[in-house]
Amino acid sequence: MDYDTTHVGRVTDAIQVVFLDHHVMIMSGFTENTKNYGNIVGLDEYSDTFGWMGSNEIYPPGEGLLILEIQAGILKFLYQCCTQILHDISESDLMSDSLPLSPEPPLYPESETSGFESLSVMASEAPYRVPAQLNLILVESLLSARASAAEDHLWDLREDPDYFSRTLLEAKDHYQEALKDSNSSLHPSLSRDLSESLWAQVISYALSKAYIELELFTELSRQARNLVLLQRQYASDVDPSKDLPDEYKEALLRFRYYLGRGAEAPLSSLKSAIVASPPLRRYFSRQPSPDSNLTDTYRASRKLLMKDKSAQQLLQLLYVLCEDSNALRVIGMSHVTDSIERLLQSDKKAQQLLSSYLTTVFGDISIISQCLKQLNSYYPWARGFDVETLEHENEFEKDYAERTKSWDLIIATIHNQSVSGQAASLGEPSGDKFFYPVEKRRTKKIADALRRAEHNLDDFWAYLDNKMSNKADYLSDTASRSLLSQSRNLLRTPEWIEEEDSSTGRGGLAQHESTGSIPGPEALYHHSSVVNSFEPAPRKQKIKTRGQPNPYVPIPEMETSIQANDPDSQPTFFLDPRALKVFQTLFFSPGMKSPPGEVSWCDFVYAMTSVGFTAIKLYGSVWQFQQSKLEVHQKINFHEPHPESKLTYRNARLCGRRLKRAFGWHGEMFALTQKCVRSE
Repeated sequence: MDYDTTHVGRVTDAIQVVFLDHHVMIMSGFTENTKNYGNIVGLDEYSDTFGWMGSNEIYPPGEGLLILEIQAGILKFLYQCCTQILHDISESDLMSDSLPLSPEPPLYPESETSGFESLSVMASEAPYRVPAQLNLILVESLLSARASAAEDHLWDLREDPDYFSRTLLEAKDHYQEALKDSNSSLHPSLSRDLSESLWAQVISYALSKAYIELELFTELSRQARNLVLLQRQYASDVDPSKDLPDEYKEALLRFRYYLGRGAEAPLSSLKSAIVASPPLRRYFSRQPSPDSNLTDTYRASRKLLMKDKSAQQLLQLLYVLCEDSNALRVIGMSHVTDSIERLLQSDKKAQQLLSSYLTTVFGDISIISQCLKQLNSYYPWARGFDVETLEHENEFEKDYAERTKSWDLIIATIHNQSVSGQAASLGEPSGDKFFYPVEKRRTKKIADALRRAEHNLDDFWAYLDNKMSNKADYLSDTASRSLLSQSRNLLRTPEWIEEEDSSTGRGGLAQHESTGSIPGPEALYHHSSVVNSFEPAPRKQKIKTRGQPNPYVPIPEMETSIQANDPDSQPTFFLDPRALKVFQTLFFSPGMKSPPGEVSWCDFVYAMTSVGFTAIKLYGSVWQFQQSKLEVHQKINFHEPHPESKLTYRNARLCGRRLKRAFGWHGEMFALTQKCVRSE
C-alpha cells in the first residue's frame, strides 16, 4: 500500500526509481525481525528469489528504498504526535518498559456518528486502517444491487408512462444538439421538420442504454458470484508466498478485464452529456461544422471558468475521467472518482453543477471503479495483474466479443432506421400523450387520462417487442430475455365504473380504487423451442415469516407483529410517526383523504433503517440499503434526488413499487407503534 501511493510520481517520472542489478531487498518481519528488515541481498544468496518477487516480502532495491522512505516519514510523524500528546511524560520513559501498554482504541465506523456508512469515508480512512483483504462480498453486493436496479428501470419504462416520459425528456436535455452554437443559434435538428429525427435518436439511445446496463451489470454480478464461490473453494490454497490457483486467478483476471470494458459505456455517456447538461451548458458553446456530414465541435469558455473555481475544478476532473485516457491510466480511475466525490461533498456549488442524470452515470462509473480498486489491492498478486492480463488479452477479447454478440444485436435492432422512426412516432412525449396525473384523486376524467397514457405506452412497447421478439432465438442468453419472459403483470388503471349513489338515489361516480393489471410481454419472449442458457441472478425473495418463531429481531423503538395465518404472511412493522408517514407516501392509495406530499431524503433513510436496513452512501447519488436482520440478506439501491434532496410523490411511488417487487411489501404492513397510539 505504501508503494501504491507513489504511482503517479513513478509513471510520470517525477519519482525516479533507482536500479541495482542482481540484488533484492527483504521487506518481511518488520515487527519481529527488525535487524533484517530492509536488508539488500544478492541473488546468489537467495535461491528462490524469483519465486518470491510477486510477494510483499521481496522487492527490487529501488522500490524497497521508496517504501522505507515513506515508512520513515510516517513513523516520524507518529512519534511527534506521541511526544506532543504525552508531553508530560519524558521521552526516556516513553521508550522504556516502565509504562503499561494500553489496548489500541477502536476506530468507530461512520454509522455511529452520521447514522449511515459512506463509501467516500471508507476510502478516506483506508490508509489509516490495517490493509483489508479482497472483499468479493462487497463487490458482489454492489453489482447485484445495481443489476436489480437496472431490471427495475427497464420494467418501470414499460409500466409507468410518467417515468417513461421523464426519462426521454431528461435524455433529450443532455443531448449535444440541445446546446446553442457560438452565434446563439439552435441546432438544425431542433426545427419542426427534423424534430422526429432527433426523437428517434434520443429514444434509441435511452432504450439502448437501459438494455445494455441490464446486460452489463447482470454479467458482472454473475462473475462476481462465481468469484465468491472460488474464493471459498480455494481458501486453504491461497498463500502469499505462492501463486494463486489457476482457475481462481484466471477468473479474477477475466473479471478485471470485463470491468475495464464495462466502464467504457458509462464513460462515453458521461463524456457526451457533460457539455449539454443544463447546469453546465453555459460554460460551453457549439462550433458549427461547415460540412453537415461532420460532427460539430464544442469549446469551453475559459473566461467563465476562470471566474468560477468550482466549475473549473469539477470540469478538470471530469475531463480526466472521460476524455484524457492517458491521464486516467496514470492517475487511476479510483483516484479520480474519489477526488470528484470529495469535491462534491465539500463544495455545494460543485454539487449543484451536476444534474441528476450526470450523478446517476457517475454512480455507475464509481461502482465499477470500486470493484477494480478491490481487485487492484489484492496483494501480493495484484502486482502482476497488468502483465498477466496482457498475456491473456487475446483470449479475453474473443470471449468478451462472443459474450456481447447478443448485446450488439439488441442495439442494432433498436437503432434500425425503420424501427427507430416508428418508435419515435409512437414514443415521442409530446402533448398529452403520456400525461399521467397519478397523484390526483380518482375521478372518471383522471381515470381516463391514466388509461389513455397507459394505452399509448403499451402501443409503443408492443411495436418494439414485436421487433425484438423476432430475434428471440439469438437473445436466449441475455438478461433482457430472462426478465421479459418471466410471468409478470403490468399494473394498469381499471376502467371507471359508474354506480348509483345510495344516499341520493341519483347516478354518481364510484371511486374505483383497485389496481388492475395486464400480462407482460412473456408470451412474445418465451418460446418453447428456445433453450434459455442465461443464468439469471438469484431471484429476489419476499421476506416471509410463516412457521418461524420470532423471525424478526426488532431494533429499539420498534415492535413487530406477525399474522401467521396468512399463507404468504409479511411482518407488520410498528413505527413512529416520522417513519410511518414515509411508508404511507411510498404506498399511497388515491382513496386516502390526505394528498401525498414530498419526502425528504433524510426521512427516507430514517424510515428504511427503522425497519432493519443498513444505509451505505455510495458515490454520486447512489445509496445501498442492506437488510441483514432476517435470514435472507436483501439489498436494494436507490438514487438520492438531486439537486434537491426531496422525493416527489411520483418518485416515492416508484420506490414503493420497487420495494413491492423486491420484497413483496405493501401499505398494510406498516402501523403506528403502540407507544404513540397510547400517548394520543
